[in-house]
Amino acid sequence: MENKRLPGGLYALCDDGVRTGLSIAEKAAGLLAGGARVVQLRLKLTPEVEALAAARDLVARCRAAGAVCLVNDRVDWALLCGADGVHLGDEDLPPTAARALLGPGALIGVTARSLAYVEAAQAAGADYVGVGPVFPSTTKPAGRPALGLAGLAALVAASRLPVVAISGIGLANIARVAATGAYGAAVASDLLEAADLADRAGKLAREFEKGRRGEYRGAPP
Repeated sequence: MENKRLPGGLYALCDDGVRTGLSIAEKAAGLLAGGARVVQLRLKLTPEVEALAAARDLVARCRAAGAVCLVNDRVDWALLCGADGVHLGDEDLPPTAARALLGPGALIGVTARSLAYVEAAQAAGADYVGVGPVFPSTTKPAGRPALGLAGLAALVAASRLPVVAISGIGLANIARVAATGAYGAAVASDLLEAADLADRAGKLAREFEKGRRGEYRGAPP
């Protein structure tokens, strides 16, 4: 399943809770220099005024680079900074409300934990679902069992929406994630904690493509 407005492959998370010594602007510059085509801004630690300024800056950077910029949770920030859309969790506004505020052209993603969640998101007008946790994560512990690759593959096969795999994904397993048929793979810690963000973003994107094309032959070196 494809969504022409949402590029497939690496779905980069620009998170203020990972590698706090780097600013959001520095993280964004590295991700975009590495060719990231989708960047989600996730700000849980940044004060609101600074967060909105960071969101506006990231939207401008993404637009200049030809990348899609999504805001995690905060529909108001997405609206105020002109982001391409939002990604919504269990405790956020429902997709129908987000759509009413952001309009028909916005990209709206919803976190889904099961096929029932996927079907509910589709009925509510979501453009894609973020399915997980695929693997255990230290960035955002989910408090529920990981799906694993087999569980992910089953949901991908059943979903009528593009599936972005979430949680615990990095260079060592992103090709296997892509091989399940997932449309994209969200990466935070493995990307943001790399010594060279641009280099890691490029490697992650290439490994995803190998898995998608069936060229996966084991963990990358």
